[in-house]
Amino acid sequence: MRVDIYRRAENDGIFSYLAVPEGKSIPQEAISTDWLQETAALEVDEASNALPAYHIEHPIQQIAAKGYAITSLKDMEKVTGANILVGRRAGGRS
Repeated sequence: MRVDIYRRAENDGIFSYLAVPEGKSIPQEAISTDWLQETAALEVDEASNALPAYHIEHPIQQIAAKGYAITSLKDMEKVTGANILVGRRAGGRS
């Protein structure tokens, strides 16, 4: 399967990614965010359990279930080691 990859900025320079089948539009429930195209026509092995470069787990299963695959927050935290601090910066300053 080939997919187009989009990204959006999160906090502290972290990005989340969205994969949709090649040439398909971003599904309605995901268009409220400003997604920028990252990669077009990326070949994904049907047996793949992950797209590690984009922190997407089970891309084929996600696409089959909802029409797209997306980075989960837990995967971003696990890969980056980031802790999300609401209203505060690292080092204790607001």
